[in-house]
Amino acid sequence: MTLEQLRIFVAVAEREHVTAASRALHVTQSAVSAAIAALEERHGVKLFHRVGRGIALTEAGRLFLPEARAVLARATMAQTVLEEVGGLKRGKLRLVASQTIAAYWLPPILVTFRRLYPDIEVELAISNTLDAAARVRDGDAELGVVEGLVDDPALAQWPIGEDHLTIIQADAELPHKISRDWLCAAQWVMREEGSGTRAALEDYLAQFGVAPQDMTISLVLPSNEAVRTAIEAGAGIGALSSLVVAPALLAGTLHAVPQDVKPRSFYGLRHKERYRSRAADALLDLIKQQHAME
Repeated sequence: MTLEQLRIFVAVAEREHVTAASRALHVTQSAVSAAIAALEERHGVKLFHRVGRGIALTEAGRLFLPEARAVLARATMAQTVLEEVGGLKRGKLRLVASQTIAAYWLPPILVTFRRLYPDIEVELAISNTLDAAARVRDGDAELGVVEGLVDDPALAQWPIGEDHLTIIQADAELPHKISRDWLCAAQWVMREEGSGTRAALEDYLAQFGVAPQDMTISLVLPSNEAVRTAIEAGAGIGALSSLVVAPALLAGTLHAVPQDVKPRSFYGLRHKERYRSRAADALLDLIKQQHAME
């Protein structure tokens, strides 16, 4: 099998549509069909069910898909290694970061990186902490920056920055003191399971003996902005990064509840066994320099 056949197979499998795959790869439909047929004939298996005008992966196709992706990821890394022979003149750096980091903490650093290395293309994906770790583990991203610790022996992780979690509400009348009863009675607007922000909040509440099942949760929303907007609209209280709520606090649309929350760390992630590019090293060096200046 060839890399081109693998690329075509993955494109068709992800879209479950030959025409969509051919358009994405800028090849003809006949070339796509021929590549899939060659793989199936060579190995004596069917990779797709063909039902009417639609297609779907067979069991063999489902088993083959992660292996094909892994081979393509290794091929991409091999190409990156060769492109770096002449220095940081070409190449692509694939990053993944959780929402708070990608939207508020990382962009100024990437602007500086782009100024220093204008020929390095940076591709940033946004996922919650657990999904970001999976992307790094699977080779979809070379580096990750997340808001919480990840339990994955395949990944190296280390502190790379920090921020503060802020409990916020729309009501200007703030409690004089946070108690367990107040925390349990409050209507909470939460991020989704797997979010580093949610995990940090649950760790903080555990200090008061408050478990997730003790909380009154009114809404669970998939982004920082959705949580902030819902709280501004009076849906309840919540906890978000100080980076996220700073403009709203300044504008007076939200108010910070008195609290003593320790700074939380941001963590870098990389696969222990995958090659780390010079572009990744350059970005990590830049982050280290910026963090030392804070």
